[in-house]
Amino acid sequence: MQFLTHMPGFTIGFSILAFLLAVVVIVFIHEMGHFLMGRWAGVNIEAFSVGFGKEIFGFNDRHGTRWKLCWIPLGGYVRFEGDTNAASMPDASVKPSPKSLHGAVLWKRFLIVLAGPLANFVLAIAIFTVAFAFVGTPVNEPRVDEVVADGAAKAAGLMAGDFIRQIDGIAMNSFSDVQDTMFMHGTEPLSLTVERAGQRLAITLTPKLVEVEDSLGSKAKMTQIGIKHDPKNDPQAFVKLGPIDAVNKGIHQTWTVVAATLHQVGKIITGNESSAQMHGPIGVAKVAGDTAMMGVWPFIAFIAFISISIGLVNLFPIPMLDGGHLLFYLIEGVIGRPVSPMAQEWSFRIGLSALLMLMVLVSTNDVLGLFRH
Repeated sequence: MQFLTHMPGFTIGFSILAFLLAVVVIVFIHEMGHFLMGRWAGVNIEAFSVGFGKEIFGFNDRHGTRWKLCWIPLGGYVRFEGDTNAASMPDASVKPSPKSLHGAVLWKRFLIVLAGPLANFVLAIAIFTVAFAFVGTPVNEPRVDEVVADGAAKAAGLMAGDFIRQIDGIAMNSFSDVQDTMFMHGTEPLSLTVERAGQRLAITLTPKLVEVEDSLGSKAKMTQIGIKHDPKNDPQAFVKLGPIDAVNKGIHQTWTVVAATLHQVGKIITGNESSAQMHGPIGVAKVAGDTAMMGVWPFIAFIAFISISIGLVNLFPIPMLDGGHLLFYLIEGVIGRPVSPMAQEWSFRIGLSALLMLMVLVSTNDVLGLFRH
């Protein structure tokens, strides 16, 4: 089996299967959020689809909803009564009925659309909670095991064996806390409280901006202080959490990923980071295969991270996405009437063009990444 996993054909096939499994799970949960909220709101649901294109198989439930799996599994949709397409664009030529999405009261429409991205966040929280309860949280002390020769830590006087207890007054309970803090921090000076041989020391250092390469060959700039941690020196690998602590940790982990993602997207938009680090289906498929090779739990964690990304991206105020619908509903709430059909149609066209251009960009990054490897 090990021989097979080193064969290019096996690796590519395995990555594709892992990617499709992750996508199907995430899409199903996302659309289920829309579906359940729509059913609760009394809106007629004509179809629940995982994938686009021609139907592979499906069935009708007792409410008349067509459940189906289609050939192109890179997404999905819930089609409500009155929708003209998978993006739930209203049919301007037909007066919406009370049982249609566009005939529902504003707050119900808002909740139906919002429920999809929220379902992605709930999935991530559930995955992290189960992982912390049954696998445990890593025990990695905020201990410095190595100081990089040309790093900021070396210049500031940090030494191997030091424990970083606080950064800017915030307690560091693990080395993961140190990493999370550094990811979100810029190059402003930091005030560290360091424990060395039982003594507390106050150290000020300025992180350095360094260029790092990910597994796909893309380069990104990150702030680092120039220290390393060896998990082999930690007293134990994992500690299982109780139900309440696991849920709290799951929520915190989800929020940390959201904040880090927004931080990184903001840097790309402002030009402080290259868009070359953005990846599309090919890049995500490679990561899916790599994590699946590592075991069940790494792959499940990968699903959680991607679910957060899908939920977050869908909240961006871009027509064609859930965030675009939410923006229209907010405008409707302010002006007291729906956005005109003409404005919606042109907004959807612009949104589709933007998404297609983004897909070309990330796919190009993926292909170039393959050549780099």
